[in-house]
Amino acid sequence: MTTYPTSLGTSTADEIRLLGQDLTEDLMGSVGFGELAFWLVAMRRPTPQETRVFEAVLVALADHGFTPTAIAARLTYLSAPDSLQGALAAGLLGGGSRFLGVTEDCGAFLHAVVSDLGDELPTDDAGWDAVALEAVRRTKEARRFVPGLGHPVHKQGDPRTPVLLRIAEEEGLRGPHLRLFEAVGRVHDQVLGKRLPLNGAGVCGAALADLGLPVEMLRGFALLARCAGLLGQLAEERRRPIGMDAYLSVDRNAVYVDPES
Repeated sequence: MTTYPTSLGTSTADEIRLLGQDLTEDLMGSVGFGELAFWLVAMRRPTPQETRVFEAVLVALADHGFTPTAIAARLTYLSAPDSLQGALAAGLLGGGSRFLGVTEDCGAFLHAVVSDLGDELPTDDAGWDAVALEAVRRTKEARRFVPGLGHPVHKQGDPRTPVLLRIAEEEGLRGPHLRLFEAVGRVHDQVLGKRLPLNGAGVCGAALADLGLPVEMLRGFALLARCAGLLGQLAEERRRPIGMDAYLSVDRNAVYVDPES
């Protein structure tokens, strides 16, 4: 007989087990959803300190107003109000290199640099600045963007960044990825010729990487957080709809351009 091994969930006629625990006796009412999400991916229960940082990340990424992901969800719901799951999926599908995906992109960028250092990690800001300067220089030479820099709205500084850094510091979890990220913020203008803010999606990626979560999964955590925000957007669309107005605003202001012009 073919077998399909799993260490996640299983059930019998009278019991459900998850992560080796009795779901009803050990987890329900005792484990928060954020803690469980971490546990499901990392296959270990996070410490209270890790849970605080992790859930701060989820809160930071949940909702930012009428972003493209929220608009996509609302317009899909306008078109198919019988498909809540379709509207949620439409919003999540927009999580890419400009919105939400930066969390994973930044975490992966930082992790590659930190991994190359091996056990020889800098011990002070000057050392991290030197590493960051070289990393930014290599990225520019490769004609790639440095993930985690810049924001379309928070031009003078993303308010989430210092708060998440403070929380990580308070919990003893300001590790090499966050230290490198901060260093990038200090030195990037020496290479790029302009100063850009460290954005919230980037600091979230750095924090998640410092928690030891696989960098290939970081976008998933951003989507997990945004799912809650999108559900809120759709609930508001039911209470106070703007989807039809948004659609008509674009449609009635569309200007035909001759394809030959």
